[in-house]
Order: sequence, then C-alpha cells, then structure tokens
Amino acid sequence: MALQTFKRYEDKFLLDRRQYEALLNRLGRFMDLDSHCRGGTYKICNIYFDTVNNDIIRHSISKPYYKEKLRLRSYGTPENDNSKVFLELKKKIGGVVNKRRVITTYGEAKKYLETGEKPADADELSLQVFREIDWFLQNNPVRPAAYISYDRVAMFAKDNPEFRLTFDSNVETRRSDLFLGAGSYGQQLLEPDTFIMEIKIEDALPMNVARILSEEGAYSRSFSKFGTEFRHYLLSKKTEKEKIAI
Repeated sequence: MALQTFKRYEDKFLLDRRQYEALLNRLGRFMDLDSHCRGGTYKICNIYFDTVNNDIIRHSISKPYYKEKLRLRSYGTPENDNSKVFLELKKKIGGVVNKRRVITTYGEAKKYLETGEKPADADELSLQVFREIDWFLQNNPVRPAAYISYDRVAMFAKDNPEFRLTFDSNVETRRSDLFLGAGSYGQQLLEPDTFIMEIKIEDALPMNVARILSEEGAYSRSFSKFGTEFRHYLLSKKTEKEKIAI
C-alpha cells in the first residue's frame, strides 16, 4: 500500500501532428522521457465515477472555483486482481490541481468501492486518503460512469523533475462494460492526428518553454477528456431521440 500526493498547475493544449512532432523534438532536448516510455508510448486506462444524473461532470464543465472527481486508473489493462491500480481523488481549487491517490491492487480497489472495506495493509497516510474518498462517496452517490483510455508520452525536465510534460493520443471512450479488466476499446474522442499536451508544473512556466510554445503556435486552452466525452455522450443521446422521432 502506498500514497502519492500532487499539488500543481496544469495547462492543456490541443496540437496537430506537425506541432506534436516539433514540440517533442524541441522540448526533448532538455527533457528526459519517463521510465514508462521505454517502448514508446504507454497506455493509461481510467474508470470515471459519477451519479446517475451525471452531477459530477455537469458541475465540472460549469467551470466552478472548486471541483473534484474520483477515478480508478491503471497503466495498461490489469491482468488480474493482483495488478497495481491507482484510486485517485482529484480536486481543482482556483486553478490549482491537488491529486490524492492510493496505490493498491485491482482486487482491493474493487472490494473497497463495492463494500467500503479498506485494504488490511493500508498505512495511516493511505487511510487518510481513504477517509477523504469515504467523505466524497457519502456525499455523492456515484457509480462507474465512463471508461477513458489513451496512449501517453511523458517527459520531465532534466534540471527540474517536478516540471512534467505529457502528450496523449488515441483516446478511446465508452459507457458500457465499465471494468478496467475489460480492455481498451471504444469510440475515438479526438479527430485523427490530434494530440493533447499537458504541462504540469508547481511554479511559473520556464521562459524557454514559453518561447518554444509561442513559436510553434501552441496556446493553452480549457480541455477535459471526461468533459468532452460527456458532451459527445449527450450529442449521441440527442441524435438517437431524433432518429426515433423520425
């Protein structure tokens, strides 16, 4: 059982392939690839939780000062109940992201989410995060709502490992078969040759990075994978109703 906490700013960018390849090359000169990237990209799989009426994501996309969401994450599809997963409570307060997560097994995570029973080997710091998740669950009657997976390239600055940069592509989503163990498949969220770049940093963006982004025409914008998935879901439901009416 392990605990990880993060507190940082996160800026997102939507890139075309030319921008992606240019930035990967230029920024890569003073950044190192994450250890997970030894084979190129690596797969991140998520189950997002929401209420029956989608209250969590509806609140999130309204751009409030404070918002939070719960997700279960794995790196690649879990092979069995002993595979490592991450149960995360992500909060955003006035633009600052605070992520609290416990690292546990897939089996223990499922048992906790189904029954509330915490892993027997959880230490006090992990139990504190579980108590925060308990509070969230008590105030939000959530259930698995959406599966979202993507391929990621991650880098960190050679002189500052807290400065991280990620590129996500091949974003697949679905609202059925909501189990990490079911594998990665679903509808494509992005247009072809589109990449999501995310800068994660504790302080101000380094001037050399800001200059490169400007030269490549990359500008930050508000973007949420879960929020975009929800908008697509609403559009598909509207289309279905129109077809029935016809």
